[in-house]
Amino acid sequence: MAPTLGFYLIFPALIIYSCIRFPLLDKIGMIILCYAAGLILGNINVLPAGVEAVQNSVCEATVALSLPLLLFSLDMKQWLHLAGKTILSMALAILSIILVSAAGYLWISGVDNWKLVGMAVGVYTGGTPNLAAIKTALEVDPELFLTFHTYDIFVGLLCIVFFITIAQKVCGLFLPAFKIESAGLEGQGEIHEDTDNYRGMLSFGVLKGLGMAFGLSALIVGTSLGISQFAPKSQSTSVTILMITTLGIGASFIPKIRNIEKTFQLGMYLIMVFCLTVSSMSNLERLAKLNTPLLTYVLVCVFGTMTLHALLCRLFKIDADTFIITSASAICSPPFVPVVAGALKNKAIILSGLTTGIIGYAVGNYLGITMAYIVKSLTH
Repeated sequence: MAPTLGFYLIFPALIIYSCIRFPLLDKIGMIILCYAAGLILGNINVLPAGVEAVQNSVCEATVALSLPLLLFSLDMKQWLHLAGKTILSMALAILSIILVSAAGYLWISGVDNWKLVGMAVGVYTGGTPNLAAIKTALEVDPELFLTFHTYDIFVGLLCIVFFITIAQKVCGLFLPAFKIESAGLEGQGEIHEDTDNYRGMLSFGVLKGLGMAFGLSALIVGTSLGISQFAPKSQSTSVTILMITTLGIGASFIPKIRNIEKTFQLGMYLIMVFCLTVSSMSNLERLAKLNTPLLTYVLVCVFGTMTLHALLCRLFKIDADTFIITSASAICSPPFVPVVAGALKNKAIILSGLTTGIIGYAVGNYLGITMAYIVKSLTH
């Protein structure tokens, strides 16, 4: 398993180097290249048997370790000015998935399809941990769950591509622009710095600082895991993520930590490792055995929710960047927030996306299970 782990860790670094050397690759995007490589790797039968344990461990570790690193360089003053609209946008996103998933249910048939509503609300409010928890709570058929999850991965990938490519331009046609002045920020340069600037990371001075930052990130993760042991097992993931984020934010108040160079870029590198790994877990064979009604339902839930959410944001005059980051947080889950924020060139909204993502993790199970049983009671 060591060669597979080595590949997952080294290949994203090669992607970064290649994008620095070749501008054409940089235009495609580091994240998309990692996703594409993972999809190829996972479907050409070269991965060893039993690799799933390594893949799961890499995904869990990279997400956990990246969050503090991404938060260390952030200024909390930005969040204090953005919180109101962000929470409102998240509430509108939750309302959208509840309405769309319930409406989409009318177009599918099957004895257990009320459970699909619960899974949809859970995963598109929180994320995969909620989907897995709701699958267990509702005793969803394993094949139905795996098919739903496969479609979710590929439709979610389409969303990510949209968010990191043309979403800002498209949404800017009917939503207000993100205004630095209204956020109380002194200058645009600090917020819109090049989040893909990896040059100079290997110099001794930068590496020394990054080593300290990585050690602190690992300490934060270990502490958070320890605290989560005192929470109910069903809530341990939410508690862990909440504590990691809280401690990461707390560390950002310390100037010596906030001023360490390239912590954001190191966090993004770990996110790229995550993207490569999770895409290599996808199985294209399930797509060949097409379940058209289920795929249609997933598409309706994702893009219907996004459309309704956008219309509601226009009604409440929420800016394009806030809509995009909260939509990405809800539909694609918090690990993709830094990816989208990097594409938007707007670090100010990372904390907004992570915070709403944590809210989604916390309420996703309750909303999903409740909606499933409401639909069941009304239709059976």
